[in-house]
Amino acid sequence: MLTMTDRSHATLHATSRATFATGGLEALATAVVALNAEHRIAYVNPAAENLFKISQRHVLDVPLADAFPESPDLEGLVEQAQVRSASFTLHGLTVTPAGQPKVEVSCTASPLDTGGFSGFVLEFVELHQQLRMARDERMLDQSEANRALLRNLAHEIKNPLGGIRGAAQLLERELDRADLHEYTQVIMKEADRLQTLMDRLLANRRPKPAPMNIHEALERVRSLLTAEYPNGLRIRRDYDVSLPPLMADQEQIIQAVLNVTRNAAQALHGKGEIVIRTRVARQVTMARRLHRIAAMIQITDNGPGIAKDIQDKVFHPLFSGREDGTGLGLTIAQNYIQQHHGIIEVESEPGRTCFTLLLPFHASEPVPDITLATAKPAPG
Repeated sequence: MLTMTDRSHATLHATSRATFATGGLEALATAVVALNAEHRIAYVNPAAENLFKISQRHVLDVPLADAFPESPDLEGLVEQAQVRSASFTLHGLTVTPAGQPKVEVSCTASPLDTGGFSGFVLEFVELHQQLRMARDERMLDQSEANRALLRNLAHEIKNPLGGIRGAAQLLERELDRADLHEYTQVIMKEADRLQTLMDRLLANRRPKPAPMNIHEALERVRSLLTAEYPNGLRIRRDYDVSLPPLMADQEQIIQAVLNVTRNAAQALHGKGEIVIRTRVARQVTMARRLHRIAAMIQITDNGPGIAKDIQDKVFHPLFSGREDGTGLGLTIAQNYIQQHHGIIEVESEPGRTCFTLLLPFHASEPVPDITLATAKPAPG
């Protein structure tokens, strides 16, 4: 026989399953805790379990005040939502899960009366997560702008390139001295190289996902770099061989990793150490969607590092920290990773630079913009 708590719990689970079918509680990147009318915990979504380092099984039917001791403002927030019968938000709230460290969050409490369940929904967003989400949004917008800029630039460059190459061909036919043909050959070869680069920028080929072994792709990159820098460059592997196959475009992933790894090798001037590391990342938000697991590829070098004032610019097109750089390698890498609904980040200090590539295991899945309709933030 079900107790009242069991019935409330089962009812909320039924509600959450119905919501989940349209992109709801289980898939939210936002941490969600549901309370019954007595302010006892009736549901905790995976994002909340991850944020507060708690288990739904251990906190189910526990009073809010016991699950989050030393957090009186949280109970007050719920009471405000109850009195107002409307959503109520507090920013800069400090909450302390039982037996866990404090967490700085913004929290929205909303009354919930649906499907036979009556209670409250609490939405938590960690402060540094808010900053990261805002940064990711800026990166997506910047990436779109970068792609548009590159396409326009490539179109503008292609036309005069054809004229330059044609003029060099005509000039070569008219030259009597054989030693001068070397110069026209240089012109034509460089024009062809730039033409190939422009074609790459204009291709904008959509990924063709297929099951792939990420370590086979990384080994291909490693062999290419080893051949390119045979003396002085050490490439160390630290693989988690238990990673499942990725659903991705293998050639694009190889090119993205190669561009990042080659950038590291160039920063080292071919002399130093690069570590390629793979792991499973858990509870990762990418492209507004929470993924319980994702593939993490880290490329770390022991070079001079990237200056703080240019770290935010390394993915911008035509920006390079080296005199001989094109400023396109990292831009193209970012483009390919984002087309797979992944993200690429960089952390750098003198002696250590780490690029982290995060990829969902099923990149071909649609990426909805998930929101929780029942808990809209209100002015706090």
